[in-house]
Amino acid sequence: MRLRALLETDALGLALLCGEDELDRTVHGVMTTDLRDPSRYLSGGELVLSGLAWRRDAADSEPFVRRLVEAGVAALAAGEAELGAVPDDLVAACARHRLPLFAVHESVAFATVTEHVVRQVSGERAGDLAAVVDRHRRLMTSGPAGGGPDVVLDLLGTDLDLRAWVLSPTGRLIAGPKAGPRLPGDVCVRIAAEHLAAARDGRPGPHRVVLDDRTTYSLFPVHGDGSAAPAAAAAPRTSPAGPGGHDAQASPEPRDGRETVLSDWLLVVEADAGDWAGERLDLLHGVTQLIAVERDRRNAARTVRRRLAQEVLELVQAGAAPAEVAARLRVAAPVLLPGLGAAPHWQVVVARVEWDGAGTGGGAAARALLEEILVDPALTGPEHADRIAVAHTGDEAVALVPLPAVADEHDGADRRGILADALLESMREPLTAGLDGDGRLTLGVSAAVHSAEGLRGALEEARHARRVAAARPGRVCAAGHHELASHVLLLPFVPDDVRRAFTARLLDPLRDYDRRHRAELIPTLEAFLECDGSWTRCAARLHLHVNTLRYRVGRIEQLTGRDLSRLEDKLDFFLALRMS
Repeated sequence: MRLRALLETDALGLALLCGEDELDRTVHGVMTTDLRDPSRYLSGGELVLSGLAWRRDAADSEPFVRRLVEAGVAALAAGEAELGAVPDDLVAACARHRLPLFAVHESVAFATVTEHVVRQVSGERAGDLAAVVDRHRRLMTSGPAGGGPDVVLDLLGTDLDLRAWVLSPTGRLIAGPKAGPRLPGDVCVRIAAEHLAAARDGRPGPHRVVLDDRTTYSLFPVHGDGSAAPAAAAAPRTSPAGPGGHDAQASPEPRDGRETVLSDWLLVVEADAGDWAGERLDLLHGVTQLIAVERDRRNAARTVRRRLAQEVLELVQAGAAPAEVAARLRVAAPVLLPGLGAAPHWQVVVARVEWDGAGTGGGAAARALLEEILVDPALTGPEHADRIAVAHTGDEAVALVPLPAVADEHDGADRRGILADALLESMREPLTAGLDGDGRLTLGVSAAVHSAEGLRGALEEARHARRVAAARPGRVCAAGHHELASHVLLLPFVPDDVRRAFTARLLDPLRDYDRRHRAELIPTLEAFLECDGSWTRCAARLHLHVNTLRYRVGRIEQLTGRDLSRLEDKLDFFLALRMS
């Protein structure tokens, strides 16, 4: 806004004391100060409001005005509440430096002036930003991307003073402003979990989250079909497939609204949008549409990788000759692992999303989630996800993960690979929120194989591991190949009635005794087995005298009729504790 507009606003009660020829200057902001030298807090273009508490005598006016001019302020407004009329020495100093000077009547609060200026400047900035966003959208929809989401986030920061970030549905940071601090990883995860929970509950957006009773964030979903939900969006809708659905070139097909919740990106704005005007909300929804265009573009770029993974998977399932599979892998490896040539080692990861009451699993949602899960959470930006290739077959998603060779110096065996538990460690909270109520995600991970001959076995191994994960409680579960050579593989498939009878016969007498006497026999049994029956190590772990430990173990044997010196009885107790 211009200074002339301030003078023409009667409600502000401003009187011009000097600088009539400078009234076409533009005001970019407002600052209230009584510091003798406020220049370090000024960036230029401000209307400075001052009660003149810095002025002790006439000699103070000249240096104060000179510092304002050097900082590039637009004008000075002096209050009359403290000193009455504005001193002549201040008027003279402003006139010499051609700095417009206003007198603020004692009946007008500085807050009134500040609110008016901020409202006008913000409105003009919003209009300017809307035009920039519109131009940027046209560029992105008609040709190569104009810098990606980072450009739009920078515009929000410079033109509307809004700090904003783009997150994946699991809380991975995809884009953020170049200036300012990075959004911490734990905050990203908490925000993603809050958003997924709100979206699954059908709460109207934008969703607002207050973390640690201090910072408010407003959350806007970025849908994968280039659209954005209106400000009063209701329950998750059924929409055309985006990332995680069919390839971008395919015709849109309706999808379960629960799947779109699990695949939408998220625009996070550090502000409370609850009291925003409709124009500003419309602008932010325009920004989400712009980011969605970039997302769809990146999703389309995954088509080649997905197709290569699909072809390899079909060959493996059909029992094709290893030479044919190897030839296809040689084509796929440079695409899946750019710059590293052929990958000597591969792992297979199988995922499945199942919805309560659905006839089939959510294969499309599983593919979208698996593509996200396989990205290192420490990496930012969408380009890292572009290296992940996942095939979608039936109700499950299958990923072929190429591994560069890292040989162990002692035996030459490859020690690098994906661990099932580590895959979900950083994203269990948001995924559980997105699946809460009626969904489950289960994953299985194979061991690394060194040639095309091993891929068929790796696929079956990953599928078997996923079935082990599916037998466990919880909304999000994973199992790895190492569990298939352990007793852990057998336990999930023990019938419930057999499990209950077995554990009750061995452990119920001990639990009853603990309840009556607070004897801690169950913890003692667990520690004794974990110490491989070593009396001294177990006593040290429990901070007991060895004789006390011997008494407790004797009581366990007396109550159960078992002998903890016998391997068979130790094994029965071990399995009972694992199944309880």
